[in-house]
Amino acid sequence: MKLYNVGILGATGAVGQEMMKILLERKFPVGELRPIASARSAGSEIDFGGRKCTIVEASDDAFEGLDIVLGAAENDIAERFAPAIVKAGAVFVDNSSAFRLDPKVPLVIPEINPEDVKWHSGIISNPNCTTIVTLVAINALAKESPIETIIASSYQAVSGAGKNGIDELHDEVAALAEGKPVEPKVFQYQIAYNVIPQIGGEAYMGYTSEEMKMQNEGRKILHLPEMKVSCTCVRVPVVRSHSVSVVLRTKEKISVERARELIAAAPGCKLTDDLASKVYPMPLDTSDQDLVYVGRIRDDLTDERGLNLWCCGDQVRKGAATNTVQIAELLLEK
Repeated sequence: MKLYNVGILGATGAVGQEMMKILLERKFPVGELRPIASARSAGSEIDFGGRKCTIVEASDDAFEGLDIVLGAAENDIAERFAPAIVKAGAVFVDNSSAFRLDPKVPLVIPEINPEDVKWHSGIISNPNCTTIVTLVAINALAKESPIETIIASSYQAVSGAGKNGIDELHDEVAALAEGKPVEPKVFQYQIAYNVIPQIGGEAYMGYTSEEMKMQNEGRKILHLPEMKVSCTCVRVPVVRSHSVSVVLRTKEKISVERARELIAAAPGCKLTDDLASKVYPMPLDTSDQDLVYVGRIRDDLTDERGLNLWCCGDQVRKGAATNTVQIAELLLEK
């Protein structure tokens, strides 16, 4: 079996750490694993399946000899080093939003549009985590009949803001239990026992940047340039796994029974839909695994071609690290 030299840009962060875990889980054929991070982490070691890998400082020379670089860093870092990665001859599979809407860069969810990998020019983008969870849930419906509109509300876990988001929730819960005041640093307001209806800054007509990703990225991935999406993104005091309430309208009516059949057979999905037995997707059940759970499927009472559903998925894994590794696996097939 051919082995591939893999770099992880942003290896010390939560997503970078998860990428290494998933490379091992999925038995990706790694020759050299090169963790790449900031100067303050350079020189220290990371364990990768029993191998000690020394962290390399991010620089233009850090990517020589690599075949694939998985990006787990912020936009500015991705933009700074993308030219050097491509120049080194590696393919950059990037989890940031830096290149997602670039018409020259594929934006890929392997269960939905794996063929788009074929036209990359050295960079492939990984979509937004909430976009991934939602589109995996509804892709089978889109194949049955094109989706015209989506109204979505996301309930996003604090881990979407990284380890500091998780720590802030835990610290606030502990402080409040002791009657102490809290001082939010990661989030705009106290997140413990609260919900915050803003993720990202204003981007368009009162919608935030996070909310516009669902439409802009969804159009590109589903190849539905006319699809309209109205989205509200909410931060909730859940540690891990995002939830999304979706109301969609298809060109042709899809019955609830047919929708259940399609979703049950869809790659990456698990149908969990039995209201009478209290069976439906929840963050606790969907954390630390890669399937998107889908349930609460019902006719929309305001539109005869509408369907309502509720889905949950682990945004650190399928919404970020796993999807990135799956894209890298498509490169091996190519």
